[in-house]
Formats: sequence, C-alpha cells, structure tokens
Amino acid sequence: MALSRRVAYIDLSTGKIETKPIPVEIRKKFLGGRGLDAYLLYNHCPPGVDAFSPENPLIVSAGLLVGTLASATSRTHTMAKSPLTGLLGSCNMGGFFSPELRWAGFDHLVIKGKADKPVYIWIHNGEIEIRDAKNLWGKSVTDAQWAVREELGDPDVKCLVCGPAGEKLVRYANVMTGVKNAGGRTGMGAVMGSKNLKLIAVRGTMDIKIAYPKEALEFNKRFIEQITTAKVNQTMGILGTPFIWGATNSWGGVRVNNFQYNQLLFADDVEPERFHEISNETFGKYHMAGCFACQVHCRARYRIPDGPYKGCYDEGPEYTTQGAFASEVGCTSALTVLTGNYLCNQYGVDWLELGSLISWAMELYEKGILTIKDTGGIDLRFGNDEAVIEMIKHVCERDTWLGDVLAEGGLRAAEIIGKDSEQYLIHVKGMQNLHSDERATPALALNIATASRGSDHLRSRPAIDLYHLPEPVLRKIYSSPIPYDGPLSSDFREYAGKPWQVFWQEQCFMAVDCLGICKYHTTFLGATLPNFEDWPKVIYYNTGLEFTPQELWTIAERCNNMERLFNIREGLTPDDPHKGDILVDRYFNEPAKRGAPDVIGARIDREKFLKMRAEFYRYHGWDEKTGAPTEETLKRLGIDNEPSHLL
Repeated sequence: MALSRRVAYIDLSTGKIETKPIPVEIRKKFLGGRGLDAYLLYNHCPPGVDAFSPENPLIVSAGLLVGTLASATSRTHTMAKSPLTGLLGSCNMGGFFSPELRWAGFDHLVIKGKADKPVYIWIHNGEIEIRDAKNLWGKSVTDAQWAVREELGDPDVKCLVCGPAGEKLVRYANVMTGVKNAGGRTGMGAVMGSKNLKLIAVRGTMDIKIAYPKEALEFNKRFIEQITTAKVNQTMGILGTPFIWGATNSWGGVRVNNFQYNQLLFADDVEPERFHEISNETFGKYHMAGCFACQVHCRARYRIPDGPYKGCYDEGPEYTTQGAFASEVGCTSALTVLTGNYLCNQYGVDWLELGSLISWAMELYEKGILTIKDTGGIDLRFGNDEAVIEMIKHVCERDTWLGDVLAEGGLRAAEIIGKDSEQYLIHVKGMQNLHSDERATPALALNIATASRGSDHLRSRPAIDLYHLPEPVLRKIYSSPIPYDGPLSSDFREYAGKPWQVFWQEQCFMAVDCLGICKYHTTFLGATLPNFEDWPKVIYYNTGLEFTPQELWTIAERCNNMERLFNIREGLTPDDPHKGDILVDRYFNEPAKRGAPDVIGARIDREKFLKMRAEFYRYHGWDEKTGAPTEETLKRLGIDNEPSHLL
C-alpha cells in the first residue's frame, strides 16, 4: 500500500540502522513529507545543539502521494537545524529522487552521527548499506552521481548529493539531485558535509499498491486538465520560471545593486525570451525538461554558448538565478547568468543566497567598507561580470579571505567585517532575501518576515495578490475551507486583509509539502489551480485515507505549529533583528526609486506592518507579544505533549 513505506534511522557514527513502520495515527496527524519531518526534528534534535554537531539529525523524506498516480508528486524534502540561521533548516526540490526512495521502500530517513571518513548511503528495495565514498569526495554534483551509478552498475540510480560547497561547510550549501534540482536555502548540504555524507543513492522496484487505481487515474485526468490549461503553466512550459522575473522587473519589483534600486535597466540580454532563444538554438523544440509526473516542463536545457565554460550542459536558469547574477549584482549578460547557474549547480550551493551576499559585498566595496585588499584584488563593483564569476568560485572553495568570510553567511560575515556593514544586509532571520523588492507589497513583505525558515517566497507568498483579482474571486479562494468574512482588497498596496492571505497561503503550502506536490500545481501563481477542496479525493483514491478539506487544514496548522515550536525553542523572538519576524530597517526607511507609478516612492509603514504581524499571529493562535503558540492552540491541535517520541 501507499502507506506501507517505513522510516529508517541511520547512525553514521556507529553504523546502526533501524527501520520502523509509520503508524496510521501519525499519518493522520502529519501526513508525511515536510509535516512529519517537523515532528521528527522536534523529537530527535536536542535543544540548542550546534548545527554541525553529529547530534543534529538530517531528515530526508518523500511526501504522502509521491510515486503514486497523483500528478506532480516529485518533491523531496530535507530538514535539520540550519547552520546558516540556527533555526529551522528546511528545503524542498523536484526531480526523481523521492519517487525512487518510495519504490525502494522508505518515506523518511533520520540520519544521525558523523562518519569517521567520507561515506554514502545505498538504499535498494528495503535494504540499507553505508559504503565508502573516498572516491566520490571532492567530485562535483554531476560527476559524483555518475561515478556512483558506474560503481553500482545501474544508470537508473537516483542520488541526493552534497557538492564541494557542502564538503567545505559553506553554510548555505544545497542538497542536489540530477543536474540542477536544488534543495536550496538554510544549508542542508552543509549538514550533509558535516556528517561526512557525500550522497544517498537509491534504486527501487517495489510496487506501491494504489487503493483505487481506476478512480485515481480518472481523477488525475481532471487534475492534468486543470494544471495544463492554466495560462501561468502554459507560459512556464515555454519560458520557464524566468518569465516571472521579466514581468516583475518591468513593474519595478526586483532588487538591483543590492537594495539601492528596484528595476534593472538595459536588461534585454537577461529577459526570459533570450534564455528561451539560447536553449532553443541547442535543443530545438525539445529544450524543456520536467520532473517526475509533471506535465508542465518548466525547466530549460542549455549549453553555455561562450566563454571558459563553453559547451557545458546545464538546466535552468530559474527566476531566482536571474536575480542572483543579473539584477542584484547589476549585470546584464545572459552568459553571466548561465555560467553562474552552472557553477552553483556543480558546487551545490544556493545561488539565491550567494548572489545576494555578493551584491551586499559589492555595496560595501562601493562605500569603501571593503577595499581592494579585502577582495584579493577583485574590482568588486556592480556590473562586473568577471568579478561575479570569480566570487562564486572563491566562496565555494573558501580559498580567499573574502570568499571564506562570505561562506559563513551574512550575519557572521557582518560580525567579521564590522564597520556597520550589517545595515546594508538584506535578510530575515539571518537568511538573505531573494532578489524581490517588497516595499510596494505589504502582503509579500509580511510573508518574508514571518516565514518559518527565514526570508522566503515558498512558505506563504500570496503571489496572486499582484493580479488585481476582483474581491469576489479573492473571497472564493480565501474563504475555503475555512470561512473568512474579513476585508480583502484587489490593491496590492493595501494592508487590510493581507494577514489572512499570508496565513491561508502558509496553510496551503504546508499541505502540498506534506503531500509531495509541486507548488506550481496549486494556488501559488495560478488562481484556478488545485487546493484544499481537491486534495481529499486525490488522497483517498491513492491511499485510502479519508479527510475532509477542513481536516487537511487542521493538519497543515498542526505542522506549521511544530515548526514554530522548534524555532521558539531555538531562540526566535518577534523583534530580534537576527532571529525574529521582522524586516531590516531599509524596508521602512528607503523609498523605491524606479518602476511603475504605483511602485515609485513605496516603502513599508512600520506601524501598519506590526499590526499586520499581530493579526497574523492571532490567526495562528500565537501570543501577540512572544509569537509563541498558546497552550490552548497546542491542546486543540493535539501537540501539547511534544516531544512525544512516538516515532
């Protein structure tokens, strides 16, 4: 059955491996994926432990519906305490790893300890081995995967990989699978590296019995129709996620030169149509790729057209890559974006974090806080394409003073650099903001400030707030499955009603992360895509579990509160500039300078923001002053006795 997959506890220090079934009662409380990972982390991670300690568990999982007859169920989730923020570490990626993990018999891996030498974990049809990885250590993300496939004699082996950046403990190193599927943000690749764990290789041929296969197939046809007819997905199937950057830059919603401007000028060479052209020149009409069970195919394939890496194959770039290596650093070259994308994928590092830190260093250089001596001779001015590429390598290799400092993440780097450098750092909870500029969009500003893992667009972002949807349409979306009769506004500049939208989206995104569904197949960018009303039948036909939309809402609420409990335990307080639900002062003090008339001059009103945050806390059932879940909330959700150590 789809519920028969197990959890494996793997101790790299002792070599002990134990597997357990996942009780149905636990499934009904947390489903799987990210939600059950949050439960496992809170139960298995000692309070206050250092993120690089062997005691920090690395948890890898597949969602409840992954590998079944449900559409777009490819997502792999990884969780641990973050070496970047000291709070919740969490990442999610597509590809083919998690379906293979389920076919090999497992839904969750809880990896503890530290191997005394480089190792990899080999999982195949219910069996788990810890093997020597001496020959894999130091290899790039791609080379390591092909080397282990050759060793195992099976080209269909799927891998979750720690790249060279993770080996060197770059605090925002990714876990990776395939060519470019990246579990980015919060440094889960660095946690792998700290355990001397190079990769997890899986191969499975075990059947997943579907509860009602005929009905599951028929219902999935409806899902596919709903997904593929949405204009946003049709556009992504042609241009990929870069189309989002093109639209946002035209409007004035991206960070440029760190945080000095909000629209990149003379950007024709980094528009989505240009990347489409480059991909099409190499691969023709077959230039788009997709993840397991996905019909959208949002990922372009390309070869670097020129320069030192000419001919190298990669996939992407993504919306966030354009920000990292174009707008934030003031560059307007497609070659810089494509080369930066390739290097980050091979090193296994978060390009979003890295691009933001390079842009911060550029502003410090511009202001004289960093000197040419500090940069190792690199002219670190905005728009210097060669400097961007060099800094990517220096950070991932940690082979220069500045590269090593930036590898520690923004807050640690600011402490080392000093000279009031932190005031130019754009972050939440110690994690750099993506390249967007939320000064004109209070809902999106609240989203990044309160997201559980730091500044984030994939935890609670109400992106459809930018669509000027009529109030009745918004009410139809945001009043299901829980009635809401408060204010809603089609104006993205408005503050009223936005806390509920952020709360609703947080609930929605938690649910899809528990199920293993891609967010592009739910109410994220598309207002007509599936949500709480659709998932009960998908779950029932594939697993036999019965839920109402309201019950799924409560499960998502429970899982979000588990993450909150972890963060509160590890030191989060609302107004802490390093570990709080707060924006940096530049959002409140500096007006936007470019863009559309409704963007120019925009900044976040501090008093209104704090009122939004208090309202958001109330929806969660959290204390408005401490941000902690109340006893009543924990009892209502049945998590008042955590950690319970039931699994």
